[in-house]
Amino acid sequence: MDRVLVLIRHGQSEWNLKNLFTGWKNPDLTEVGVKEARHAGQRLKAKGINFERVFTSDLKRAQDTTDLVLEELGTKLDVVKDIRLNERDYGDLSGLNKAEAAQKWGEEQVMIWRRSFDTPPPGGESLRDTLARVLPYFCQDILPCVLRGERTAVVAHGNSLRALLMVLERATPKTIVGMELETGVPVVYRLNADSTVASKEILHA
Repeated sequence: MDRVLVLIRHGQSEWNLKNLFTGWKNPDLTEVGVKEARHAGQRLKAKGINFERVFTSDLKRAQDTTDLVLEELGTKLDVVKDIRLNERDYGDLSGLNKAEAAQKWGEEQVMIWRRSFDTPPPGGESLRDTLARVLPYFCQDILPCVLRGERTAVVAHGNSLRALLMVLERATPKTIVGMELETGVPVVYRLNADSTVASKEILHA
């Protein structure tokens, strides 16, 4: 049985370009982000990978990326949209330039909020908080599709997808903070029957 799970971080957004904390805000994709999403679909098509199930977040940049990927694949299906796949909520940092935040709270404090596992910014979520909502959803709703042999994609965000890396790659709270996913680059996992990873391929341009 072919148990395929593909993770795709949304294409570059306008706030990625401006180096702003985005979180649950809803900026559009840039022209670069649109191209990244289309190229992701083209690379998947070239590999002969299509989908029977697709999950995305409640945020526009991930949904738009999903639409563009499926358009390139020539696939029409009902995409499951769920708030539990949303990006980490940056709280009071949302909308601020990272340099401005460093001026306001100090560079060291901002780096703790950005990179620590369990220290949330004011009014926001830590990475641990994000994991706490993403992982149960993955285990209950997404993973069973993969294990049934349904080719499945999750199109979401840097931090919500890192929650999945903790399961798939057995990352720890210490190692996960250094793991990143590139915008618009599909990561293709093939799983064993026990949900461990049999293989991993990153579909770079």
